[in-house]
Amino acid sequence: MELRRVVITGIGTINSLGHNVQEYFENLVAGKSGAGWITRFDASLFKTHFACEIKDYDPEKFGLDKRDVRRNDPFTQYAFIATEEAVKDSGLDLDAIDKNKAGVVVGSGIGGIETLIKEMKAFYEGGEVPRFSPFLVPMMIPDIASGMISMRYGFRGPNYATVSACSTSNHAMSDAFTLIRMGKADVIITGGSEAPINVASIGGFNASKAISTNNEEYMTASRPFDRTRDGFVMGEGAGILIFEEYEHARARGAKIYAEIGGTGMTADAYHITAPHPDGDGARRVMEEAIRESGLKPEDVDYINLHGTATPLGDIVEVKAIKDLFGDHAYKMNMSSTKSMAGHALGATGAIEILACICAMERDIIPPTINFKEEDPAIDYKLNFTFNESQQRKVRVALSNTFGFGGHNSSLLIKKI
Repeated sequence: MELRRVVITGIGTINSLGHNVQEYFENLVAGKSGAGWITRFDASLFKTHFACEIKDYDPEKFGLDKRDVRRNDPFTQYAFIATEEAVKDSGLDLDAIDKNKAGVVVGSGIGGIETLIKEMKAFYEGGEVPRFSPFLVPMMIPDIASGMISMRYGFRGPNYATVSACSTSNHAMSDAFTLIRMGKADVIITGGSEAPINVASIGGFNASKAISTNNEEYMTASRPFDRTRDGFVMGEGAGILIFEEYEHARARGAKIYAEIGGTGMTADAYHITAPHPDGDGARRVMEEAIRESGLKPEDVDYINLHGTATPLGDIVEVKAIKDLFGDHAYKMNMSSTKSMAGHALGATGAIEILACICAMERDIIPPTINFKEEDPAIDYKLNFTFNESQQRKVRVALSNTFGFGGHNSSLLIKKI
């Protein structure tokens, strides 16, 4: 069977740096931090008091009615908003496409955890006859955003969610790519959504010592590859893309942002939270994506790094890149946009592939901000695009995501 080509024809997002793709990328290029004091709850009992929240969020301004808000967890609301932007951007005529060949694969690392927290609180404070909402389960489960999107647009093809911690949306996009490639769909709405800025997430990640506690310098606390890094800054939001079979897109005269070249999926098989110290899984996942694309390591112009600013993770990712790319590692640009947008867990891969697409479209690399002090364990001859954006033509870009549980995923895109 001949494998089909897959392209990206629509993009959308809402995150801490913007309510749409243009605003998001402009703030990335400007090196703006999305960090601020947590406003969703009283964080004073925890070690971390800050996060990258979506600013000025009012779901009704995005066309969601009161029923949409009442019956959908914030992570599903974010998915709705980003999907609407992506669908409009794609120019798809929803009445003309075959909806039996149109699917949805949108993942979430932890789903409707905000809903679960509220329902459990109401249960324990409910008096003699505590009750749960009949909407608890459908609002909480991680696949519900994908299901709700399919109902909203009438897409009757493949429909499910992926869950693999921080690799979630890269895995969702990898699956969407494969489904279209194999002829099981012509169009797929894909990506990820996450709403993790709440008591359970901040408290849990504090307990695991994964997030920064630098409250004194919260605006610059996300410091990938800096000696003083002490963990990631929690983010939130959604990134949604329209994946489409190439000839299907051409036939309707669609704008094509990029082609999916290849995907990689590996496991460290080592530890529940720590990366394997030899970087083997991280190296192999990039190698697999490049090999599937038919390209060579030296063809890659830009890597959007996983770059979470954890003490071990940054070092391991650098080791993997040097092992795979050799001399070419010093000729590429790399950056961690988490230094600005924060780490949106299961949504982060989709939000970051949008940064790759925009970098490719506009020939500019967004920076890794907040770098001040060198770490002896890191090779600074590599171009991390520190603190300021850099002009560069990008024909091939790679985006890395590595998740708790040892999940690794890479996605390679290229210009047509």
